[in-house]
Amino acid sequence: MERELLSLHTSGKIVSVFKDEPCTFPKTENDWKAIAREFEDKWNFPNCLGAVDGKHVQIVPPHNSGSYFYNYKCSHSLVLLAVVNANYKFIYCHFGTNGRVSDGGVIEYTTFYDKLKDGTLRIPLASEPKNSGRLLPYVFIGDEAFALREDFLKPFSQKQLNSEKRIFNYRLSRCRRIVENAFGILAARFRLFHTAINMKLENIDKVVLACCALHNFLRESSSDYYSPPTSFDSEDIERGEIQLGLRPEPNTLVNLQSSHN
Repeated sequence: MERELLSLHTSGKIVSVFKDEPCTFPKTENDWKAIAREFEDKWNFPNCLGAVDGKHVQIVPPHNSGSYFYNYKCSHSLVLLAVVNANYKFIYCHFGTNGRVSDGGVIEYTTFYDKLKDGTLRIPLASEPKNSGRLLPYVFIGDEAFALREDFLKPFSQKQLNSEKRIFNYRLSRCRRIVENAFGILAARFRLFHTAINMKLENIDKVVLACCALHNFLRESSSDYYSPPTSFDSEDIERGEIQLGLRPEPNTLVNLQSSHN
């Protein structure tokens, strides 16, 4: 009990230091453009504002909660949804949606999605990336769990792919792996994600967001120690092979269920 109270006290202090926000969320068009430039320079994907994904964080459910937190993997969870920049850092985190919610709809419970829909994120107007020859909108990217929008792209269905769509899927998937890597690093370094968290719900929120804040801090201040090169995916272009970096182990940070829409 004393160890848990110390952990909660420390987590509360960490979150307060970051002013209740574990991430530095872009506030201006120039902030978004800086993120997009890094995505294009590092991942050859133009006008990308962030890679989005969510994971089920396993919990010990409160007494008499029934199936409220029961997810498709037959465990109890709360969902951590994040937007990650080209440097594997979280620029937005939302935690607390109960695991019973349809995974494709988890994003709809976030302030990020509210602002995306009502146009208040201050996203830049469409621009012409170098060598593109046409105007392209600024977008977020995700996998099949999310709904397609003009400002939110996901891969084409595997059915009837032509050459152009295959290239698009490759480029998007290559870029989207950043968020998978970020979650993998988070789970590897903070071992509480390897078991069902047994705390009061309001305390779980503080601890998880504190981990996200520390992830960003350590990526900035101690990158080589916290996340050495083997943490990240690497590619052998000549052989067409991908060597995966860190990923959450089975039954830790469980994937959202893919949508069929």
